Amino acid sequence: MIRFLQPEWLWLLAALPIVMLLRGRRGPVAAIEFSDVGLAREVARRSRSKIGGWVWLLLPLIAAALMIVGLARPQRGHSRTEITANGIDIVLGLDVSGSMQALDFLVDQQRVNRIEVVKSVVAKFIEERPNDRIGIIAFAAAPYLVSPLTLDHDWLQQNLERVSTAAGNDDGTAIGSAIAAAVNRLRTTQAKSKVVILLTDGMNNTGKIAPIAAAEAAKAMGVKIYTIGVGVRGMAPIPVRDPAGHMRLVMDKVDVDEKTLQTVASETGGSFYRATDTDSLEKIYEQINRLEKTAQTVQKFEHYDELYSWALIPSIAFLSFGVLLQHTRFRRLP
Repeated sequence: MIRFLQPEWLWLLAALPIVMLLRGRRGPVAAIEFSDVGLAREVARRSRSKIGGWVWLLLPLIAAALMIVGLARPQRGHSRTEITANGIDIVLGLDVSGSMQALDFLVDQQRVNRIEVVKSVVAKFIEERPNDRIGIIAFAAAPYLVSPLTLDHDWLQQNLERVSTAAGNDDGTAIGSAIAAAVNRLRTTQAKSKVVILLTDGMNNTGKIAPIAAAEAAKAMGVKIYTIGVGVRGMAPIPVRDPAGHMRLVMDKVDVDEKTLQTVASETGGSFYRATDTDSLEKIYEQINRLEKTAQTVQKFEHYDELYSWALIPSIAFLSFGVLLQHTRFRRLP
């Protein structure tokens, strides 16, 4: 990046064409008088005299232009910006119980089960937080680790893609145990801000730890919990396999324990959200993304090299060359 520290000097460049015009009109002062101009006319025809006229006109002007540029103090800048990000440690708790297969969400007017929509929205959330360490806990009848806290978000996304719903004896909703597992992952971190984002579509019906007790432990460790209740209210279509092995949809009652989720969030300074469709779920994660901003410190370093010598040295060279020509090749008789 090139800049001029004193650009006002550059206005003098506009005066140089006027000086050139005045010099061209005035002509040189006569040095020798002749009774007959024939000899002078013969000398004027020589190309060296014509070249000399241009030399006298251009050399001083070029030197003056370069000197003006040098006085304007041209500088070349070097800048460097350092961004220090104080990231947030975030654990995402995802309910993968069998009810997450319910087909009550729409994407492009097509029915999609809850878990696939949740994975898509969470993947976008991860992309938008490149400076934060993020981990994932999935839970049904018991929580399990999908990914520890990491800045390798490509690897994190690969593990998220492999998440699927539970079935059989593993089914259930252990909300309290999931909160405790997520908080345990944040217990020893040095981050100034620690957050759990817990998503579920049901009620706590298994596990050894009550959700409220887990929330109290989170509060004591400085962990903020955002809770999201997902799914329609009332009845939802859920795919089930009949004795013959065929999949069919049955309408089943779904219920989210909103009161418990609200208590967990308020106990830790977080918020509770309700998502009944794809758009509302996306907006919830966008809102949390805005609330939990990563602190950044920006330092900008600038250094400028002086370039005036690149103009002044050629200017002196042109002037010296003109003086040399004046006393040698284009020397005038007195």
